[in-house]
Amino acid sequence: MDRVDLLVIGGGVNGCAIARDAAGRGLSVMLVEQGDLAQATSSASTKLFHGGLRYLEHYEFRLVREALIERETLLRAMPHISRPMRFVLPADGGMRPAWMLRLGLFIYDHLGGREILPPTRTLDLARDPAGAPLRPELRRAFEYSDCWVDDARLVALLARDAAARGALVRTRTRFERAVRDGDAWRADLAGEAGGPRAIAARAVVNAAGPWVGEVARAGFAARAPRAVRLVRGSHLVTRRLFVHDKAYILQQPDGRIVFAIPYEGDFTLIGTTDVDHAGAPGEAVCTAEERDYLLAAASRYLAAPVTRADMVWSYSGVRQLHDDGAASASAATRDYVLEVAAEDGRAPALDVLGGKITTHRRLAEAALEKLRPWFPGLPGAWTAGAALPGGDFPWDGAPALAAALREAHPFLTPDWAARLTRLYGTEARALLAGARTAADLGEAFGATLTERELAWLRDREWARTAEDVLWRRTKLGLRLSPGQAARVAGWMSGDAPAMAAAPG
Repeated sequence: MDRVDLLVIGGGVNGCAIARDAAGRGLSVMLVEQGDLAQATSSASTKLFHGGLRYLEHYEFRLVREALIERETLLRAMPHISRPMRFVLPADGGMRPAWMLRLGLFIYDHLGGREILPPTRTLDLARDPAGAPLRPELRRAFEYSDCWVDDARLVALLARDAAARGALVRTRTRFERAVRDGDAWRADLAGEAGGPRAIAARAVVNAAGPWVGEVARAGFAARAPRAVRLVRGSHLVTRRLFVHDKAYILQQPDGRIVFAIPYEGDFTLIGTTDVDHAGAPGEAVCTAEERDYLLAAASRYLAAPVTRADMVWSYSGVRQLHDDGAASASAATRDYVLEVAAEDGRAPALDVLGGKITTHRRLAEAALEKLRPWFPGLPGAWTAGAALPGGDFPWDGAPALAAALREAHPFLTPDWAARLTRLYGTEARALLAGARTAADLGEAFGATLTERELAWLRDREWARTAEDVLWRRTKLGLRLSPGQAARVAGWMSGDAPAMAAAPG
């Protein structure tokens, strides 16, 4: 029976961040995920690194401060998959008063410190281009900074870095049960190519997201974790609703806010809802009520109403939050709670409750500190200055990198080079290695997706199906026709000859 220091259950952002941090400190690590990486909650976010402006209303100053500080730390570590973004908050007389917005943004600007991101400024919507898509009676807005991030690629790159540091990453592998056996856990796993297997681990981390309670009840923690609250967040993707590159944060009569964000060049992302979820987490869908809520939320501010005809896609995910007894799902805390159980001081098991994508790195550090008593001599935190794969270039260097790719490979169009830069950063050079013409990259599937890229995602990023590629690793499902998507599915299923990810 194989033995590792740490077994991590869950291939979302928190599980992969913990596996990466632990492997980088020299622990032997195995991460298991029942589906694909980021298949559930971690690919269904609003795609933001943000402090959480609205959390100030709930006095969550520690959480907001930690998240604000993290924005620029993360931006520097992953400049290919994240970028600064300006957010426009229209002042609506029927909502929060202007003085409250100014005060909140003043705190937001100064609570976490800024070196890269510019401060808040006031906009005259009658003159600024950001006012053009809005209703003419909206006259003033505040513009502030946060960051956009490709959530599913973040998870894949965390897993890549964990594996590069020695972690074993096993997707499509289900945790079944665990029992304490002396100073370790004996865990039963199922779904790997070799069939069921057992593994011994000195410690176990339950980072199963909305399945955290189910995993705990399977026996690994010998108890259920604190009460969790399952909250569904749904999003709409529409045709592009405005031409500029700023996002909107739109106040709603029920006290919530909704974002409208430029998405994948030709689209707009509208979200999110926050409603309590019942049922299987993996079966979450955007309901008709949520759809209508989001359409009305955007139409309340945009001059041209947003209708179902504008929609091209919707997605929904379930996040588990620490149940703090809040009256509504939107008011429930987004802070994380880490609970350790260790019977007679042996074989610890750690439950990860709550959290948000912005604080994944800090959560991983905190988790390792919780486990430190069982790993004497564990090195200190290291991830703050460490780039993710492909992120070893300046935070504002993506345009220069894309230009260099085009110079080295003249067949690339500007959009193609920009897409490869956004997804792979400096690793795009390896993906394209040796290619003098587009034909050198193998079969073309549409929207600049080639056989070479599919092989890269299969061989290096655990992609196994067309869905893994089109809706998580690349988002090209928004652009490919059903016939093109079917060709990708055929290739991924093995109907096409195997091709190396890149020469050499």
